[in-house]
Amino acid sequence: MTSQNKPTRAPSAHIENPGGWRELFSGEHRTAALVLAGGVALYAMNTFVTAALLPTTVADIGGGRYFAWVTTSFMVASVLTSMLVARTLASHGAARAYLLAFLLFAAGSLGAAVSPTMEALLGARILQGLGGGLLAGLGYAVIREALPEHLWTRATGLVSAMWGLGTLVGPAMGGLFAQLQFWRGAFWVLALASGVLGVMALRGLPHHSAESEEYGGIPATSLGMLVLAATAFSVAAIVPIGWPAIAAISLGIAFLVAFVVVERRASSPVLPHITYQRGNPLKWVYVTLGILSAAAMAEIFLPKFGQELAGMSPLLAGIFGATVSIGWSTVQLFSASVDDERIGRLLMRLGPVLVAVGLALFTASQFSDVSWIAWVWTAGLLLAGAGVGLAFPHLSVAAMRSSTDPVEASKAAAGVGTAELIANAISSTFVGILVAWGGAGLAGSATMGAGLSVLGVIGIVTVALAVRAQPRRHRLPLA
Repeated sequence: MTSQNKPTRAPSAHIENPGGWRELFSGEHRTAALVLAGGVALYAMNTFVTAALLPTTVADIGGGRYFAWVTTSFMVASVLTSMLVARTLASHGAARAYLLAFLLFAAGSLGAAVSPTMEALLGARILQGLGGGLLAGLGYAVIREALPEHLWTRATGLVSAMWGLGTLVGPAMGGLFAQLQFWRGAFWVLALASGVLGVMALRGLPHHSAESEEYGGIPATSLGMLVLAATAFSVAAIVPIGWPAIAAISLGIAFLVAFVVVERRASSPVLPHITYQRGNPLKWVYVTLGILSAAAMAEIFLPKFGQELAGMSPLLAGIFGATVSIGWSTVQLFSASVDDERIGRLLMRLGPVLVAVGLALFTASQFSDVSWIAWVWTAGLLLAGAGVGLAFPHLSVAAMRSSTDPVEASKAAAGVGTAELIANAISSTFVGILVAWGGAGLAGSATMGAGLSVLGVIGIVTVALAVRAQPRRHRLPLA
């Protein structure tokens, strides 16, 4: 079915029939909602499950020198396929695109479960990443295909909340299997969940597809530049701090610049053509989404700081490590319930402000030695997470409504997941380097908080640019 014949839902500045959570989980839409949320939850959980399992895994099969590459291989593969989401969706339709993603993820999970060596595990992680990148992008892109427009905001909030849920459930699941000395069992569970969700996708998602020719050929050069950039940033996190790290970061930035240059001139770019048009807000929407996602990367080091600096037990430190995600997931469910456009605009603007203020509070309180200071840290991190949750659903919907052309709009929706994965790849490196440069103890923690707070300030600016760039007659519902 071509895009001309396929029913589309034209963007509108006003929605007369906003849907509630009950409608989203009604019999008509329940399966689609569960598949969209479940795919992103699998991706998010997998990241943290693997991190919790790795020490036990290395003790069993060896390969400690590849410790960091278990994450790097997954991340780079995810970035690659996240940029092919729109084309996969156009060629195969939502149901079969999801089935392909779940099959790849399940194959990688099974491979990890039976891996006899760390080298085999790395290969399995690449397969997982190829499926995971599709799942992360499809979670946003298929919302337009599977659900009516008045449910987009709630569906986006549900999908986005799964990143926080994965951060909560992933460490607990990984820690449980590690405690049982059965690390392979976690991957068996992930494979089983992928199979169940794949069957649900076939039953509950649309099967029609657009003409793949409308998307043009595969943008190999653009993809290559972005994968090389992600690889360079990932390498920067595992080489010694100093000139090797600076060289890797500089190389990553150079590849990103090359990516933008190639994309602007490409007949078939990765992101929508409108992203690179002068005066179009979509680029600033993506940048803001990336900045908000970066705030959650503080959680990589929070359990370590909780134990070393506040004397928390491992269990309590694990809960402390999910503080940003708790704020994000909880508040996002409220934000996604907001249908009033004026309030939605306010929440979008307020999000980066809370991120900057919350992380600044966390940073400023690092050098106090009062016994209850950890509660101040927690308050600051919860505030930062709340900022992410307030803005994320409305920014994501803004991307979906950025064009009346169904092909460009589908690309714009898929770009939300791509922006998030790229931001995670870059910001995880950024956080690691900040901690290393700050040094051991409180200085490293404070440096991390300060750097992420500065990103929040930049987010305040990019949101303003997104609003200002939107033409009045096509004003975003959050402008």
